[in-house]
Amino acid sequence: MDFWSVCSFLRVRRFESYFETSFRQSDKPAPQQKATVAAAAVAVQKRKAEDWYEDDDRFWTVILSVLRIVVCFMAMMVTTAVWAVVMVVLLPWPYERVRQGNLYGHVTGRMLMWILGNPITIEGSEYANTRGIYICNHASPLDIFLVMWLTPTGTVGIAKERGKACSFLLYVLSNHLRIDRSNPMVAIESMKEVARAIVRNNLSLIIFPEGTRSKTGRLLPFKKGFVHIALQSKLPIVPMVLTGTHLAWKKNSLRVRPAPLTVKYLPPIKTDDWEADKINEYVEMVHDLYVNHLPESQKPLNSD
Repeated sequence: MDFWSVCSFLRVRRFESYFETSFRQSDKPAPQQKATVAAAAVAVQKRKAEDWYEDDDRFWTVILSVLRIVVCFMAMMVTTAVWAVVMVVLLPWPYERVRQGNLYGHVTGRMLMWILGNPITIEGSEYANTRGIYICNHASPLDIFLVMWLTPTGTVGIAKERGKACSFLLYVLSNHLRIDRSNPMVAIESMKEVARAIVRNNLSLIIFPEGTRSKTGRLLPFKKGFVHIALQSKLPIVPMVLTGTHLAWKKNSLRVRPAPLTVKYLPPIKTDDWEADKINEYVEMVHDLYVNHLPESQKPLNSD
């Protein structure tokens, strides 16, 4: 358990102790008092379960957030420039570029999250070094930082054939994989090539199955690409469930709020016996798994 998790635990314990002390008027509290204590305990657990936090819009907190973002940008520019030089030197050694790209991600991602200062809880870390296909829900730029930091060495990502120049160049230098999504058939063939590449080079893969970033934080439908890759590679799927990032860095906002974040690794899902004619069933199964582990504020609405 990390420092922030301990702090959160102690705050919840103090909060519960306060209610227990406030309402302990006699050895046999009245039923109404018992109900009040129980309601307070339920409220604490609900807030904890949904990563509840009270937003702070005071002037100095806004200024602090802006300063942190500026420092993050400068720090990322420095580390990116340093690693770009390393990648150019390592051009003849593709696999070593993957390892260096992961090292860049571990250092930069962890550093950026430290600068931003959000309390982070990591659960299921015993699954964090499994070789497999890591999937992750996506609702904030913070998801990228967390994935950079928390995926194991030997993990590659997927970029579109045409992306933003700077990030695309770094992807190429890091020897990450690229797909062409110009039409469904070409995309499927690209996924098959990705599967062959990760098997051939003994790599893991990270992919966002929603295919895009959720604007509200609520889970979007999953694309089928990660299932196609699983069918071809037979690698297990390792779900990473992120909560709170949509509150910490909201859509179209330049402010990072101090919302608590949780990264939860779920047990790997074996795929070596999956069948090609059940793709839709597998997509729905994994999507339902995420729905069951997300707080209410991030579950998809019925209309979705």
